[in-house]
Amino acid sequence: MSKPISTATLQAYDRDHIWHPFTQMREWEASEPPVIVRGEGCWLVDSEGIRLLDGVGSLWTNVHGHAVPEINAAIKDQLDRIEHSTLLGLTNEKAALLAKRLADLAPTGLTRVFYSDNGSTAVEIGIKMAFQYWQHRGRPEKQRFISFKNAYHGDTLGAVSVGGIDTFHAVFRPLLFRTIQAPSPYCYRCESCVERDHTRCDLQCLQELERLMEAHAGETAGLVIEPLVQGAGGMIVQPPGFLKRVRELCSRHEILMVADEVAVGFGRTGTMFACQQEAVTPDIMALSKGITGGYLPLAATLATEEVYGAFLGEYRELKTFFHGHTFTGNPLGCAAALASLDLFESTQLLESLPQKIAYLGSRLTELSHRPHVGDVRQSGMIGGIELVRDKDSRDPYAWEERVGVQVCLEARKHGLFLRPLGNTIVVFPPLVISLDELAFLMDGIEQSIRSVCD
Repeated sequence: MSKPISTATLQAYDRDHIWHPFTQMREWEASEPPVIVRGEGCWLVDSEGIRLLDGVGSLWTNVHGHAVPEINAAIKDQLDRIEHSTLLGLTNEKAALLAKRLADLAPTGLTRVFYSDNGSTAVEIGIKMAFQYWQHRGRPEKQRFISFKNAYHGDTLGAVSVGGIDTFHAVFRPLLFRTIQAPSPYCYRCESCVERDHTRCDLQCLQELERLMEAHAGETAGLVIEPLVQGAGGMIVQPPGFLKRVRELCSRHEILMVADEVAVGFGRTGTMFACQQEAVTPDIMALSKGITGGYLPLAATLATEEVYGAFLGEYRELKTFFHGHTFTGNPLGCAAALASLDLFESTQLLESLPQKIAYLGSRLTELSHRPHVGDVRQSGMIGGIELVRDKDSRDPYAWEERVGVQVCLEARKHGLFLRPLGNTIVVFPPLVISLDELAFLMDGIEQSIRSVCD
């Protein structure tokens, strides 16, 4: 039996060789991060045996907790059969079963499933589908896309092109295609809204979106939106009815609606998919993150029969959708996804969420009264806590002060792992979190905010 490798050695290997995402590596090299070696339910366990409650669901992916016996068994069973085969010229059992399952669960009318491996790619596929759809429909002038300020759709160049967060995206602007950027509801929220009644602001946003559509419909192929919540923009929650109105405007102006449900899909907002909250069927829907319960890289882009039909033709017509991925429909990923969907049913997970959602809402409301909490936002099992220097003047902390980072580091002392978005603390635990664990999570967040900000 080989001798265990020490924590210090593993940290040194990491420091010397791993380039971490969204991380200033000069600061990282001076740190001693936890080295995670296993998971137990909603908890991460490091090499020193320290347990941390996973407050961000392993970057918004985890649904049923870590090391789930049913998903483990499904992957092991599939591994004994076959690990991978291509969808180029073949199909496979698990990919076919999962496609049927997704079509049955998705908003009515989304019947076709195109597999890939991550959220960025799922969105990029949706963009290419929308573009090529209009080429085949004899409308080659419809080439542009409407996107939203504060949006985040991934890190491949097409996905970045429809993003709207300058901190992440500005440096790549010379490489991107131009979009028509619409305001998000948050853009209009101003000091006059002291009662947090943003009805006028939200109406302004929709009016501006309608104006942009009227002006550019003839050249616009699609609109890309994160339904209900803009995730990386700061957990910005859209007002009730906003998504439904966007769907109506897209239909009126012949613009395909591409819904990015990568973060909000699979129960996160309280329904299986966020679009179902407002009975909306997009033309194209991108899924990933929670699709396998947080286990394996897998993504799916769903489309309607109308979109799919535009790609049917004779071989010589070149109407084929020219996109592919080596691991498209990977049987291991699909097996994990099927096991995850089975668990939604056997544990009645969606039915268990209302009580947790209500508790999270009550704790966020309590936090909203603290002097350095400028705003709290919630949609289902998603929470955002925006920290400010002064609540009354709404004076924000400068991003360079890294207050959000400090709070998340402080939270480790209280047994939590958190990852902020600037100075917004994100609450995104596994959906199976118990009420006691949720109380532990919110207690630790409150204590950490007090320690850093008060």
